[in-house]
Amino acid sequence: MIAEVEHDLAAGTLYNGRYLSDLGVEHYPRLLGEAIEDGTDESLAASLSAPGLFADTYQKRKPSGGYTISKVPRTAPITLAEGEFNRFYLRGLCQRAIAAGGQSIEIYRARDSVTPRPESQAMIGHHLDADKLLVDLREHVGVDTALGLPPGPNSGLSGRLAA
Repeated sequence: MIAEVEHDLAAGTLYNGRYLSDLGVEHYPRLLGEAIEDGTDESLAASLSAPGLFADTYQKRKPSGGYTISKVPRTAPITLAEGEFNRFYLRGLCQRAIAAGGQSIEIYRARDSVTPRPESQAMIGHHLDADKLLVDLREHVGVDTALGLPPGPNSGLSGRLAA
């Protein structure tokens, strides 16, 4: 996971989310690294919840045209932490699978969801090629991937080495 964070830092492609403040952008790589080294997505979310790391408001496009100012969702630190920690976990897992001779990655539900999306449910049990998934996760930083894992924020899906 750390190697994958370093990959993004070197390439200048580390995803900072939509709502981090300048201070948050400055501290995020260190906080992410600390959580990977000795924590969890929950500890990362707690660290990101420190005052000043997220903006209070953001500019939002109105459907009728123009813009309005909206409050940053209070769940923004949790959403960023869970999503990016999972993405780096998957990238590290792909590296491990590749090193072991190209094992595939099996999609499973890592976190319960009260109302799981049908498209997420349909992915459970499918296997993805580790090489292709790694390339996909690197190329589609912070956005939905071509292979669909993870399938959007808060999906609760992750991967594991296929048996």
